[in-house]
Amino acid sequence: MNTLHLIRKWMDKIIMGLAITLFALMVIIGSYQIITRYFFNSPSTFSEELLTYSFTWMALLASAYVFGKRDHMRMAFIADKLSGTPKKILDISIEVLIFLFSAIALVRGGYSIMMLSMQQKTASLGIPMGYIYTILPICGVAICIYCVLNIIDMAHGKDLDLQNGIEAKGDIA
Repeated sequence: MNTLHLIRKWMDKIIMGLAITLFALMVIIGSYQIITRYFFNSPSTFSEELLTYSFTWMALLASAYVFGKRDHMRMAFIADKLSGTPKKILDISIEVLIFLFSAIALVRGGYSIMMLSMQQKTASLGIPMGYIYTILPICGVAICIYCVLNIIDMAHGKDLDLQNGIEAKGDIA
């Protein structure tokens, strides 16, 4: 179990480190864009595109992190009425569905769109669009790994506290 927690810990650090770095990069690029547009009256074309792609990457990385913490949006009106084994079965079923969606849509679909768009270049940056789409299978794999880790934790009677993201031992209730 310690190995699984170590994997989760390192994935959390890497994903959030990348998201934070992208956010900092967005602040710098956004400031540059504002300065060039309003002070020098010479708008930067590449910065707008880079901001768009950076924001998309940051949002997808952050969503993978949120799925790992099980803090994603959910309809709790059914889950909150259950306790014990039925709740555990529901929670594991939800994780399996998230795994399937991530594997099919993000990993398989993302890889397909990535490979199909390698010949197409971005307008301002001039790099293949496939490079932009690489975030889809990367986040899909991360979400799948998080789902497996969450299922293992739930099967062993552990759950992530949905309120503050700390781990709580005991029955899922």
